[in-house]
Amino acid sequence: MLETGDDEAAEVLSALLSCPPGILDISLDQLRTLAVVHTTGSAQQAARALGREQSSVQKQLDSLNKTATRLVGEALVVKQGRGKDFLFTPTGDEVVALARQTLLSWTDGLHRSRRRVGSTVTFGTTEFTVQFLGAVWPALREDFERRGVHLNIEHVRTRDLWRKLDGKKVDLVCGSFAAEPGQAPTLDYDILEWHRERVALLTNLSPRELPDTPVTADRLLNLPLLAPTAGLLAQFLSRWYGPDYRGVLHVIADIDALTYGLGLLTGQLLHGCLLTTERVADAAIEGRLPGQGLRKIDLANDYHPPLEIVTGIFARKGERDRYAADHPLNLLWNAFADATPARAIPTVLPG
Repeated sequence: MLETGDDEAAEVLSALLSCPPGILDISLDQLRTLAVVHTTGSAQQAARALGREQSSVQKQLDSLNKTATRLVGEALVVKQGRGKDFLFTPTGDEVVALARQTLLSWTDGLHRSRRRVGSTVTFGTTEFTVQFLGAVWPALREDFERRGVHLNIEHVRTRDLWRKLDGKKVDLVCGSFAAEPGQAPTLDYDILEWHRERVALLTNLSPRELPDTPVTADRLLNLPLLAPTAGLLAQFLSRWYGPDYRGVLHVIADIDALTYGLGLLTGQLLHGCLLTTERVADAAIEGRLPGQGLRKIDLANDYHPPLEIVTGIFARKGERDRYAADHPLNLLWNAFADATPARAIPTVLPG
């Protein structure tokens, strides 16, 4: 007598063995090519993205079209003429969706396996926190190389820190967020605090237009400002002046990258102020970043709520506890814990 589990196993086995031969001839490489063509629109652009000859891409499309026509009676893609994007049939759109899901599932599964066995650790860092990794890597490098552990480093923008961490695209991430002074971080992550700092202004306005005195919250309202479109510094402005801060402040330019804002000011293309971190402002004034001719102006203490930048190392809550002490993730975390400047500076809580 067959058990329920045996019946289910038999059904699965039967389904696997009855797969149409044409499906088994389709490779993951062909599916990726199809998905890239769908995204880019043409075989030429897909070939450029894949680093291949256009004829190779076209050959894969022709093979997929023949297989689809044989299996379901409809091709996947149709040429529309010279210079026009491919037209994807309903079957083609459905196969593209399946291809993306399949390839992403394979990639995610490999990442999970590598993370579990400790063969790969992915560390995410912003442009301005990559040096923190440089402070601990020399002591770990030999051990990681001996054990065959690959350290994958990924550039992450501040606005994407939590999305990358939650989505398990990175295992550890180094970045910053806005917090009230003296308050311990309340984020639902494991946190190693590295340092705290305030924000400041960089300006090419003359001392007559903007004296070297701390800028009050009311004064900032009327200054020509290069405002961030998103990210950490946008959090400050949003909490001080509301989500519609662009309609409240005198915004002369929206910027999505610090270097772009610095270029506008140092090139005298615009005259105004740029909100940034104290360390970045100091680096610009000292010549370690573009900042020739700019001045650093502090902010007064009348902004509400009072905010400062907390920079640190973050991991998913409790994940490290599931691994042995010598797992690369724990070794990297402990190296940061030993090196962090904030280790010797206890957080002072109010009251």
